[in-house]
This record gives sequence, C-alpha cells and structure tokens, in this order.
Amino acid sequence: MTSGSPSNVLFVVMDTVRKDHLGPYGYHRDTTPGLDKFAEEATVFDNAVAPAPWTLPVHASIFTGMYPSRHGADQENPYLEGATTLAQSLSAAGHETACYSSNAWITPYTHLTDGFDDQDNFFEVMPGDLLSGPLARMWQVLNDNPRLRKLADMIVSAGNTAHEYLSSGEGADSKTPRVIDRTKQFVEAAEAGDDDGWFSFINLMDAHLPYHPPEEFREEFAPGADSTEVCQNSKEFNSGARDIDDEEWEDIRGLYDAEIAHIDSQLTRLFDWLKATDRWDDTAVVVCADHGELHGEHGLYGHEFGLYDPLINVPLMVKHPEIEQGRREETVELIDLYHTVLDTFDADATATAADEEAVSLDRTRSLLADEYRAFDGVDDADPGQEAAPDGETGFVEYSRPVVELKQLEEKAADAGIELDEDSRFYARMRAARRADAKYVRIDRIEDEAYRLDGDPDETANLAGADGDADEEIEDVETELAVFENAVGGAWTGAAETEVTDESVEEMDEEIQDRLQDLGYME
Repeated sequence: MTSGSPSNVLFVVMDTVRKDHLGPYGYHRDTTPGLDKFAEEATVFDNAVAPAPWTLPVHASIFTGMYPSRHGADQENPYLEGATTLAQSLSAAGHETACYSSNAWITPYTHLTDGFDDQDNFFEVMPGDLLSGPLARMWQVLNDNPRLRKLADMIVSAGNTAHEYLSSGEGADSKTPRVIDRTKQFVEAAEAGDDDGWFSFINLMDAHLPYHPPEEFREEFAPGADSTEVCQNSKEFNSGARDIDDEEWEDIRGLYDAEIAHIDSQLTRLFDWLKATDRWDDTAVVVCADHGELHGEHGLYGHEFGLYDPLINVPLMVKHPEIEQGRREETVELIDLYHTVLDTFDADATATAADEEAVSLDRTRSLLADEYRAFDGVDDADPGQEAAPDGETGFVEYSRPVVELKQLEEKAADAGIELDEDSRFYARMRAARRADAKYVRIDRIEDEAYRLDGDPDETANLAGADGDADEEIEDVETELAVFENAVGGAWTGAAETEVTDESVEEMDEEIQDRLQDLGYME
C-alpha cells in the first residue's frame, strides 16, 4: 500500500450476472447506464475467472484466498471451517466491517460472515412464522448431528426460497434497496466512531432465478412477458421435463435484463450518495459477479452442470487510485481480490485460532503490485501458482451439486424420465482457462476443450480431437494436470451416484413437515 491508497473499500457482488449483459462489455441493450459511467473511471477486466460456478465456494474463496478444494465449502459440506476470513483479519486490524447479503449461502450458518462487525443474514427475509420454532430447531438438529449436516444445504436454500417469495409477485419488493440503505447506515456509523477505514461487502441477488423484476424495469426490458408463466425452475428444463421455445427464451432473457437494470439503478443510488457526501474519492470500489447464468446455451439453464464461459468468465471492474484506468485483457482470478483488499488496507492475515489456517498477503496476487501474477519463483506457491507460473491461467473447481441433483431427479421422475448416471448431471469438473484456450476435466463424460480465441461460444470440443494436436490446448491441459496433482489428484473416478433422503427419517415429524412446506420433501 502507498500513501495514496484509499481508506475504505466497497466490495459489490452482483449475484448470477453474466458479463455479456452489461454495457461495459458491449451489450446492445441499455441495462447498465450507471455501471457504464462507473467503468469510465475504473479498470475493466475482460478475463476474470471465478473459482467455481456457484455462490458458496466462490465467496469462500474471495473471503479466504483459497481455491475450493482447499477451503472445502461446497454443497456436501456447506460450511467454511478451519479458515480465517478476510473480515476477521480486517476487523483485527481495527477496521469496521459489514456484510449485507440477500443470498442465503452468505450467512452465519455457513460461517461466511465470520468476522464481520455487522451483517444481514437470510433469516431476516423469512416470513415471520419461520423466524423461530420448527425452522430454528431444524437447523439446530442439522448443525449438531454430523450425519444430518448434509441437509443443511436445504435450510440455506430455504432462505433463498424465502427471499424469492418476498421479492416476487405483485406487491412484493426486492431486498436490494434495503441492502443499499443498510450499507449507507453502516458507513455513517463507522465514520462516526474511530475511523480507521471501513470495508463493506454486499451481494445483490436480483438476477438469480426466479426473475420477478420491478414493474418499471419489466416494462422497459420485457414488455408483455409474464414472469408467472415463463419457466422459472431450471431443473424442469435441464431434466427434460419442460421445453422452452425461442419466444419464451426471449421473455426469460428480457426479465433477466430487467433484474440487472434494477441492480444498476440501486448501485447508482449508492455511488451517487458516496459522491454527494465526499466519500467517493477515498473509497476503492470492486464490482464483480460470483458466477454467470446459462439461458439455453449448451442445452442448459441456470448455473449448474457445466464450466462454460458465461458461467465462469465473470465481469470485474475496480476503481482504485493505484490501478490504472482502462481495459485489461490478462487473466485475473477472483481469489486475487482477497489479496488486493488486504493490500489496500496494508493488512495481513493471522489465524484466529490454533486449528485455523490463514492465507497471508501475497503481493503477486494483489492488483496493486508491480509483480502482480508474476508467479515464477514464488516461495510456497499455491496450486494455481505452481501450475501456471506465467500467471495467465485461472482454475475452476466444481464438485457434485447434490441439492440441484436431487431436485433434478425429482423433476425427471415426475415426468417419467430416467436420467443417465453417466452424464454431466452427476459429474465433477475442473477447468484451466487462459484467454485463448480452456480445458475441462470431467469425471463421467468426455473432457471438453475449446480455443476461446477462435470459438468464444465453445461450440467445437477439441478434447481428444483427431489429427494434429492443438498446442495451446495441450499446454492448458498440462497446467490443469499440475493443478490437479497439487490439490490431491484428478477427479477421475465417478463419485457415488445415489442421492438419498435417509437422514430425513431421523428428524422429528414437525421438522419433516417444515421441509415439506418448503418444497424439499414430497
């Protein structure tokens, strides 16, 4: 950090927002006038790579500086355990910290909010009768019994279900305006005390399914679309239980655009307030997505079952006085943001307990450093640094999505469809992605490889292609192999197929009734 470093950091995650629907990345619709203006004074990164295609492991990586295989937070273990978080380190250094999120995976119950001085968790969006009683007891049962902890993801997802209920339909409102208001209140309170600088993290979930945008944005971007009629359950489509024609896809994309436009309007409100109160110049701002979304590409809907670029090549824009404004094409990994924030505050990470691990500031992963992503010769290199010393490759990990898989099986069964166990639905995946090439290792079906420089839509799979081998594909596959070796070996053997509800039988009848009410049991 230099003397010109800002005192504060605002970190914004636009959940599920793909970059090609944003103005700064060339989208033809005017979804983001506010971010268009923000991009003029920020650095726009074209090749930012998320470490996973869904919320929990991505945020755990941002908060710890670890790849998913190291921090271990996924749907089969929906907790961040044994790792010191960014917020814990910043709070220990004397900074005020806050996390306001409308995503149920980012809660005290998954431990992602550990260390934040103030936070907004998913129970605040639950209907009143769920705030206590059966739901609270259900969580306690799951949390205390190791055999039942695999069902904790259902409880977290129930929070998302409640959020979706409250932010959809006539007369309902989005939580995003309240997130913005809470952020403003936090900033004022932080600066009223001993002001050593503040860190505010917000996650805005409007663009996550289901899409029920406010009317003014729906009328502009999806006129005539009825959000209660279009397919809002990705598992219905992915299982083959429901078809979506071109007209319906257009309505879905229009509703998605309207949600993004609403996010943009609320971010603009926050940015304008920071400017009007003379806080803007002293605040570094990070805006990114944790992952994207598929709307029929590759025969998929949502953000499960693949590592295609609309999911893992995410938008990233950073306003920081030590980062030159403009456009940058080199690879950036979202885990680098952990180090960038530490560097901004001139802070480091120290384990908060004897059994916890803390990732120290590594300036080769800080966007502020001249040696950024110069990994050759790094002492104690992490798996990504070891695999790609030139820093031009990002790595992605995707373990089996047990919640989505269970729901997918149910939708298929209801439609009389039997899913193929040797399919991408049951597969684990890892990928190495450079700006020009990508290789995806998949444990149940054929690998995938693409020359992104000539095939950005990833239509021609070059993995195992006959004829002359592609040198760039070979290089990126080699890097993936080194990464896999560094994290404990490739996923080459298929994981156990069956996804069961056996542990549910151990719950009392009232808890089972609540799971049925929430749609997770028949």
